[in-house]
Amino acid sequence: MKFMKLGTRPDTFFTEQATRTLISEIPADLVIQINDITYLLHKFPLLPKCGLLQRLCYDSSDSESFSLELHDIPGGEEAFELCAKFCYGISINISAHNFVSALCAAKFLRMNDSIEKGNFVGKLEAFFNSCLLEGWKDSIATLQTTATLPEWSENLGIVRKCIDSIIEKVLTPPQQVKWSYTYTRPGYNKKQHHSVPKDWWTEDISDLDIDLFRCIVMAVRSTYVLPPQLIGEALHVYACRWLPGVTKLRYSGSSASQTDESKAKNRKILETIVSMIPADRGSVSVGFLFRLLSISIQLGVSSVTKTELIRRASLQFEEATVSDLLYPSKSSSDQNYYDIELVLAVLETFLKLWKRMSPGAVDSNYFLRSIRNVGKLIDSYLQVVARDENMLVSKFVSLAETVPGIARVEHDDLYQAVNIYLKVHPDLNKTDKKRLCGILDCQRLSPEARAHAVKNELLPLRTVVQLLYFEQEKGSTNKGEITTNKLPKPHEVLLGAKHRPRDAQSKQSLALDKEELNVEEATTRASLPPESREKKTLHHLSSKRLDGKLPLDLERKMVIKGDIEETGSEREKVRGHIREESVSSCKLELDPKKIIQRARSKSEHGREKGR
Repeated sequence: MKFMKLGTRPDTFFTEQATRTLISEIPADLVIQINDITYLLHKFPLLPKCGLLQRLCYDSSDSESFSLELHDIPGGEEAFELCAKFCYGISINISAHNFVSALCAAKFLRMNDSIEKGNFVGKLEAFFNSCLLEGWKDSIATLQTTATLPEWSENLGIVRKCIDSIIEKVLTPPQQVKWSYTYTRPGYNKKQHHSVPKDWWTEDISDLDIDLFRCIVMAVRSTYVLPPQLIGEALHVYACRWLPGVTKLRYSGSSASQTDESKAKNRKILETIVSMIPADRGSVSVGFLFRLLSISIQLGVSSVTKTELIRRASLQFEEATVSDLLYPSKSSSDQNYYDIELVLAVLETFLKLWKRMSPGAVDSNYFLRSIRNVGKLIDSYLQVVARDENMLVSKFVSLAETVPGIARVEHDDLYQAVNIYLKVHPDLNKTDKKRLCGILDCQRLSPEARAHAVKNELLPLRTVVQLLYFEQEKGSTNKGEITTNKLPKPHEVLLGAKHRPRDAQSKQSLALDKEELNVEEATTRASLPPESREKKTLHHLSSKRLDGKLPLDLERKMVIKGDIEETGSEREKVRGHIREESVSSCKLELDPKKIIQRARSKSEHGREKGR
């Protein structure tokens, strides 16, 4: 920072209560009232240099004391005291921080060279043109202080000259930058980087008021010298400097913690930044746009600004990552932790723009790749929001169904999201489970995902049967192929066969159970009357055929028509037997063959009765 020193005498001003005076043997004959401060001064050093005081004291005699009020002097008592000390020859320092107030006060007091050669105004203007405007940080600091006296600074041309000086330096090629600047990016070390970064100027101008910042950025944009990405970087730095929550994943503030004045100020900053974003795609990152969009909801910006942010974010939606979408809900009526409505709004706008794109106007590969990138992004996002205990099924399903079918090559990621949701929400009712699993397409699951799904006890029985039905349909068209992930038959899953042990000891145990069953049936048949014995024999043959000797088509009809249409209580009873077998596989209290035969006999009996 440069400064100018004027005067050589020591400072002898002192304060007594609300009165400022200086040590002197000559009694004060000039009393000046400025706000709450009274100055006891002398005419002989002030009147020769101040044209205004000459005119006001024109009618008074030199011997009598004269009083006047200067409440409207720009800069107040501090600026007036600088002018008074200059008149007394007392040492003062002028810098970028007090130059504006000193010049405005000197102009007000008419301390021009026409009153006296080498007057205060002339010295201040020379310092401004030769020193302050030549420096980078001095120009910015001077421009900052003009906010205290905007009208005077504008009329005296201080604002215009400072802005022109700053723009000239911003447009200077980086290799010609010789002045000091502020650059505190994470991981950047000036000692390791000998070249000047292209965005060296962005941090310093972010200290300015939003209106002054806008003047500089718009003037730089109008020259078309700098690329749009540099303009976008300046906007990003300014937003991080002034808007709360831009650099944080989770917004720490709340509407109650902000005053109406601060919210209005931040709202103006955000709306101004959005209006300055270059139209070029990629001038700002999609993550930055989502942060602005999240903050805009909190600040209650205009619908025009919010719509523009959604549109800009949708244009670059395929470039986003999951972390770019994770923002807490700001709505007081929404109990969800994550703001899923924000993501849904951007997705819907993206799909509208995507459908308007003519396939012939863009590369077909890019056309398809963009929508699939978005589909994968949404499925990954669903896996995160599924962990929210307050996430409603309706919102989860709505976001998943908004993605068109062409955007998903496979449903593995979507299945993973559904599985997470079912684990986090174990008390989900049957209707919601059916609606949730209805978004899955069994034909788009990989063999590994299908193998996992058919063993997943969280899935509804209907979904598991659909998976197995599709697997058998696929197997019938590829009879010669051997699959590594062998899936059980539908009736095995429904009746608990998937929990049976497959080792040698278990097979031997099942063989013994079968022999015991045959002995028991023979004993029972002998004790029954002839008619009952015939029915028992027919029932045994029917069960034996169902044990795997029926044709595939008839067995499939049995599974779909018989087992799926069983009552809820019967279904829970079968699942209960399955759980018992999985818990105590070594100590079976119930024979699995009897369970299977009993359930299938009910289905066969219902079918015979219907005939």
